[in-house]
Amino acid sequence: MFNQIFLRTPDLEKLCESRNYFLIGEKGTGKTAYAVYLSNTGYKNNLSSIKYLRETEYRKFVALKKAKHLTLSDYTNIWKVLLYLLMARQVKDKEVGSAIEKFFKFRNLSNAIDAYYKDAFNPEIIYAMQFVEESSIAAKILSDFANIGGEAKDTVTFTESRFQINLMYIQKEFEEAFSSIKLSQDHILFVDGIDIRPTGIDYNDYLDCIKGLANAVWSINTDFFANIRDSKGRMRVVLLVRPDIFNSLGLQNQNSKLRDNSVVLTWNTTYTEYRTSPLFLMIDKLLSFEQPKKLNAGQTWDYYFPFDARNITSEQEFASSFIVALRYSLYRPRDLMTILEILREDVLEQGGGTRLVFGEADFRNPAFIRKLSDYLMGEVKDQLMFYHSAEEYELFLKFFQFLNGKFKFTYDEYIESFESFEKFLKKNSLPTPSFFTTPDNFLQFLYELNVVCYIVDTYREPFFGWCFRDRTLSNIAPKIKTEARYEIHYGLRKALDLGRSLFQKTS
Repeated sequence: MFNQIFLRTPDLEKLCESRNYFLIGEKGTGKTAYAVYLSNTGYKNNLSSIKYLRETEYRKFVALKKAKHLTLSDYTNIWKVLLYLLMARQVKDKEVGSAIEKFFKFRNLSNAIDAYYKDAFNPEIIYAMQFVEESSIAAKILSDFANIGGEAKDTVTFTESRFQINLMYIQKEFEEAFSSIKLSQDHILFVDGIDIRPTGIDYNDYLDCIKGLANAVWSINTDFFANIRDSKGRMRVVLLVRPDIFNSLGLQNQNSKLRDNSVVLTWNTTYTEYRTSPLFLMIDKLLSFEQPKKLNAGQTWDYYFPFDARNITSEQEFASSFIVALRYSLYRPRDLMTILEILREDVLEQGGGTRLVFGEADFRNPAFIRKLSDYLMGEVKDQLMFYHSAEEYELFLKFFQFLNGKFKFTYDEYIESFESFEKFLKKNSLPTPSFFTTPDNFLQFLYELNVVCYIVDTYREPFFGWCFRDRTLSNIAPKIKTEARYEIHYGLRKALDLGRSLFQKTS
């Protein structure tokens, strides 16, 4: 079903280009979905797999750091070996007809890996870590199999005290093996899971780990894989990462890497042009799955939501109901699918399981508003607690009480609320959250969380600046405009207990 409903967007075509090594997008924009689709289908001659970085791997890195006094460059070298090991197993398992076995250097490497793992290698990061932890044993086995294969090798002594030397030897063996093979298809190794910092892992330890990973991804793609000659198929590692985390990686020439080596997922559209947007086409395709007959684009949405959005004058023959869904979302596939799921739940809970269409009243149902607001607040919480503590999150929520119920406010009104909150913290001897330094810094923080937008009046109509819509390849970290008007996101107001009048019946 997933393969059938997946919408092939221009971003998918970009992701298939050999020069792109980073897939960047906010939570819910579909990074994992793109990787899964390519792994499932072999689209455009790409053989792909996904490896997930989980809490256990982070703890392994922290333990290695303490035991072997690792530096950032050591992390990079470890990641190179891990990625090479995972790519080697992917090539062996997925290359057509196993013709790869005829290349003796790669065959010797593969046999050495099987010998180390006793023919029970599980191609996941956690199992690959064992290869690094026991680097002296792994290096010795690689050396033995190279000698069996008739390669002239210098005598090398491998001991645990020579950890870095062992890694360099292992890395060299992988690179020699990869350089010798001729691939029939392209291979992509996706690395996912760095958007979640495990509980109990210090932020600096986490950052060292993913910085090393990002540097390794860049290095092996540009310094090695891209320079292998005489092979039809190419190898590539792609890192899935959020924009704010990408900004923290400290990569050199970051702007050029964004422009030349990254795919940034955005699903932006406008109220007037949404009918042709990938976001609308994606959700319509989902709704049309398993319909008894083939329907035109948009026809399924119009059937289920046959109404016009309030305060919108439609200049087309179609209902503008999709705009209501947009108002409650951050223009992300996950948001739209959550909206559909909540609407479905509400109908079933009300005993109306046979009802096939929805009206604007369903979007204004207090139960729907509460569930969706809680979902969006959960997304904010996840992102905030990636960097901050649970105590700071509670103080973050407390700030909104000082807006006195306002979901629309001026810059001066915001400053007044900020100063009132400062007094509250001081009066109650509460620590000042790290994000609550100056009024403008906190306003930027709210903007980056997509909690607030700025509004600028133009000669035609007001302009609403949202971080998720302002972000582009040339402006990956947009800034909020100060001295403007501001508004809390429509879908978050209930969870923040703002604008109660919104939920009262209007004439």
